[in-house]
Amino acid sequence: MATDTRRRVKLYTLNDDRQWDDRGTGHVSSSYVERLKGMCLLVRAESDGSLLLESKILIDTAYQKQQDTLIVWSETDNYDLALSFQEKAGCDEIWEKICQVQGKDPSRDITQDLVEESEDEHFETMPDTVPAIELPACELSRLEEISELIQSVLPSPIRREKVSVALENEGYLKKLIEVFHMCEDLENTEGLHHLYEIFKNIFLLNKNSLFEIMFADEMIFDVIGCLEYDPSLAQPTRHRKYLRSTARFKEVIPITNNALRQKIHQTYRVQYIQDVVLPTPSVFEENMLSTLTSFIFFNKVEIVSMLQDDEQYLTELFSKLKDDNTDEITRRDLVLFLKEFCIFSQTLQPLSRDSFFKTLSSMGILQALEITLGVEADDVRSASIDILSYVVEFSPSMVREFILQQSNTQEDDQLFINLVIEQMIYDTDPELGSAMQLMGIIRLLIDPENMMATVNKTEKTEFLSFFYKHSMHVLTAALLANTADDKPNKDDYQTAQLLSLILELLSFCVEHHTYHMKNYILSKDLLRRVLVLLKSRHTFLVLCALRFMRRIIGLKEDFYNRYIIRGNLFQPIFDAFKQNGKRYNLLNSAILEMFEFIKLEDMKALVGHIVENYQKLIETVDYVQTFKSLKLRYEQQQDRHKDRSPLDSVPSLFRNNRFRKDARALDEDEEMWFNEDDDDEAGKENEHQESLLNRSPLGISVKSPPVLLNNFTNGNGSSSPPPPPLNSPSSPSAPEVVESPVKKAGGLVGLVDYPDDDDSEEDDGGEESDDSPASKRPRLST
Repeated sequence: MATDTRRRVKLYTLNDDRQWDDRGTGHVSSSYVERLKGMCLLVRAESDGSLLLESKILIDTAYQKQQDTLIVWSETDNYDLALSFQEKAGCDEIWEKICQVQGKDPSRDITQDLVEESEDEHFETMPDTVPAIELPACELSRLEEISELIQSVLPSPIRREKVSVALENEGYLKKLIEVFHMCEDLENTEGLHHLYEIFKNIFLLNKNSLFEIMFADEMIFDVIGCLEYDPSLAQPTRHRKYLRSTARFKEVIPITNNALRQKIHQTYRVQYIQDVVLPTPSVFEENMLSTLTSFIFFNKVEIVSMLQDDEQYLTELFSKLKDDNTDEITRRDLVLFLKEFCIFSQTLQPLSRDSFFKTLSSMGILQALEITLGVEADDVRSASIDILSYVVEFSPSMVREFILQQSNTQEDDQLFINLVIEQMIYDTDPELGSAMQLMGIIRLLIDPENMMATVNKTEKTEFLSFFYKHSMHVLTAALLANTADDKPNKDDYQTAQLLSLILELLSFCVEHHTYHMKNYILSKDLLRRVLVLLKSRHTFLVLCALRFMRRIIGLKEDFYNRYIIRGNLFQPIFDAFKQNGKRYNLLNSAILEMFEFIKLEDMKALVGHIVENYQKLIETVDYVQTFKSLKLRYEQQQDRHKDRSPLDSVPSLFRNNRFRKDARALDEDEEMWFNEDDDDEAGKENEHQESLLNRSPLGISVKSPPVLLNNFTNGNGSSSPPPPPLNSPSSPSAPEVVESPVKKAGGLVGLVDYPDDDDSEEDDGGEESDDSPASKRPRLST
């Protein structure tokens, strides 16, 4: 495989959105492939030598050479390929090979005339029958004729190609520029209008070789000058004046590479032509400017690559950014330059972009952003947020790793993540534009979906534990401070906007951080504090608070349900519902939807709590059936409890196994033992969560049989003493399951028997009580 840089290339393919996708970097060669029976272009990957491209050089394929380092062609009607060479010499070598196979002149930049499908058949049979187009003499008196000729060839690909060749030859474009100077000197408005039409249509020829001539340093301003005289405008637009005087290129760090500087100037001016100077293209014309878009795209790729390879330049850039002695104006220019650098990097494909951001990380971009995010100047801070957004969107793990490394050496108030949160909270913009952008960044950083798991560690566990320990209190500080009383302390628009952003993040945490968020909500009684915001005068904030509770209820976890019931946290909801009255608005619909969800999911504990505590209020709501259905469901549930026998009220876990009818009862046992959170960190973590919630009738632990058995009564209504815990030192040995039926004097008994039953009965009084449950004696007698 070739290792010299002359043959080093990037392979691109054009996707359906007319954007170039990077397929990898490798080395290109041309050789005969027996399987394809012909000479082929082969590209082997630089990393592992795998074959990235194997393309047979066909006689009738149109290859184009662009910008001295690009070769572009189409394999099929919808599959365009491009090779971007590192060096011009390598491009020239491969171009000569292609021209040699096709028998074409390598001095030309295209091997075939481009043809539309409608002209294929005619062109295949008579490719040379279309005569060369001879342009009129380039004179002031013939400008209208030249304009009409170029306009007439646009619908025909063959004639467009012929005109392009004619314009390239004999320096015709330079002659047009000379006529332009003459018209400007004579103030010949009619001639200037014709020149505008001529150059506008030259762009629509979509010819890269013409672009290279027009965008050269000595000609580009004159081309822009021709496009200033739009006939539809009363006065010409002074684009040249703007580019020369207003839009000046600042070299905050001198660029010693002249080729790089020229490429930056050229790209900016061409982008300005596309975005500002040229009129908005129609759908038809937009497709005819694809080569101009590609020209800009490859220029940006080249600029990023040249800057990335200039280690000395980047080192100086970041050292100045991180230097405390750098003055504000210089730091501002450095940050704005870095932002442009990152914007250009968006043209790169994932592999190249990964390399780009790794380079920035190694140079210390996050350390630099720590400084620039705290700058008072709004434009510097805004540009820093944009840069951070690019970095986090591409590689949140890289930022998380940096934050975790900080935790070993810095205090909480100096952590990068806390700096970002504080910037969000203290955003001075009344509309909180930067705060919204920072909220999105924080959300990406705490999203477990983009966290990686390795053999040695889990990023999710490590980072979330860190975040809740060191940063969660910073995020919720403003919320907790504003809800210390029974109504919001501050209720202005900006505060409400900020609290809505914080609530959006907390709602995200409820849904995605199951274990950590449970602990935090209980330890801070967070839901109660959030529901204080239902008294805000800003409806959007009231809805955010309601949405937070709806997310909690939507998890359908008994743990949260017991917390809501014990804290009577539906009271603020019903207060807001009552305050809203019968107004049919978004708040009304959102509250009703929450109760409808509780009804549809048959959340028995919540249904019972709502009906028992708010019956008078819900009976007044008759314009929807939600509350009537809730009450009906509650009554049905109560009827089932009444019909249940005394034995049925005892959890099957503590019944004697001899009364088990079938194996289905095992499901209830398992449900009792395993009805706990299925989060990744269950077990001890759930026990800790339960300890945070004070015991209540709805918070009974199934792991404490004596507590449950204390509630059992014997037949005469008195409480029977609880037996000792199973397998405790004072209890009989654990029950043994006997494989076959056991015979006793009284006849056959169940499949499971307790050998020490007789002893236990003697200890309890020596005689069997006549007050045993009515359902028990008939079963023993059968």
